[in-house]
Amino acid sequence: MSQTLLKVSGLKVAYGGIQAVKGVDFEVREGELVTLIGSNGAGKTTTMKAITALLPLKEGDIQYLGKSIRGRGAWDLVKEGLAMVPEGRGVFTRMTITENLQMGAHIRKDRAAITADMERVFATFPRLKERKDQLAGTMSGGEQQMLAMGRALMSRPKVLLMDEPSMGLSPIMVDKIFEVVSEVHRQGVTILLVEQNASRALEIADRAYVMESGLVTISGDAKQMLDDPKVRAAYLGE
Repeated sequence: MSQTLLKVSGLKVAYGGIQAVKGVDFEVREGELVTLIGSNGAGKTTTMKAITALLPLKEGDIQYLGKSIRGRGAWDLVKEGLAMVPEGRGVFTRMTITENLQMGAHIRKDRAAITADMERVFATFPRLKERKDQLAGTMSGGEQQMLAMGRALMSRPKVLLMDEPSMGLSPIMVDKIFEVVSEVHRQGVTILLVEQNASRALEIADRAYVMESGLVTISGDAKQMLDDPKVRAAYLGE
């Protein structure tokens, strides 16, 4: 069995005086695409922010590559290969596409490899290559989402966290984003995906965890969950 890259144990996080995450356990193994699904306010984004050191833990532990990362800074974690594509994309709007991608590699010094990775990102996202000198702020939401994903890939992540990549996008662009997430996974990147579009997330994931009111209530094989009547009724609108 492949090694566990990310292990969350007894995670509790308070957010603005509210206990948003109430004791969550899950793991992501090397090479997997794992998805966290659940309704709005279930604690999914809060969990992602805690993993990437954007919110402090109240209780519990997060292990990455077999070591606790509790108390570590977000900058440190990126250097060690834990990268996040945040909800809302967060691109640098007054920089060009190329400059945004270069920012993704700012922790690296291997210039030849950075150039090669830039070409790989452009091959994965041809639309970015077409517009590489365009300011990021003038792009559509879907294009900005691709840029945010490409920028995260430029840091050469071991584990890539994606928070709601399809949110607010047109149906055609949602299709494209899910194609790209699958392609990045095929390239060997381990992914933890938070996604409100539960059926699409389950279709491409290996395993899934359902979060409800700050707790994991169901976990298992993603394809089996697609056929689970309880999951279908609660999260797939059936």
